[in-house]
Amino acid sequence: MPEPSLVPVARIERAIVVLRGHKVMLDNDLAALYDVPVKALNQAVKRNLDRFPADFMFQLSPREVARLRSQIVTLDTGPGRHAKYPPYAFTEPGVAMLSSVLRSPRAVQVNIEIMRAFVRLRQMLHANAGLARKLAALEKKYDSQFKIVFDAIRELMAPPRPPRRRIGFGAKEEQ
Repeated sequence: MPEPSLVPVARIERAIVVLRGHKVMLDNDLAALYDVPVKALNQAVKRNLDRFPADFMFQLSPREVARLRSQIVTLDTGPGRHAKYPPYAFTEPGVAMLSSVLRSPRAVQVNIEIMRAFVRLRQMLHANAGLARKLAALEKKYDSQFKIVFDAIRELMAPPRPPRRRIGFGAKEEQ
């Protein structure tokens, strides 16, 4: 029986984003998972920069930061709510290297869970790619006879769209 997880798998998977064509995790998400301040995580990395080449870690450009912020509808206001410097993004090997820099038992366990999440994500993408190839072959074979079926399957394979918020005022129901 697997041991209980320190961090919910869904939380880790939500923290993995695609930037510059790589699946990465941002320093603030990693710091939250490791339960350390972002500043402490970045200081540990900077003390060991030789372990983090460009394909392990990179700093986001101002444009990338703006794009990420635009995806977050509401931002907290007030002093100290946003980082002064652009965040660092860690690729899968960079996250693995963090376990040698952050030596707490929690960091080691969380790192194991993150690596498992990356592996699961890779397996899902591989399985989906194989399914897409098979679907394309079937579609060629059966042409337009089953177009509606193929379209429905493609729609099911697509990632879910986030729910849209209603904009405007609505009348509240009276009790």
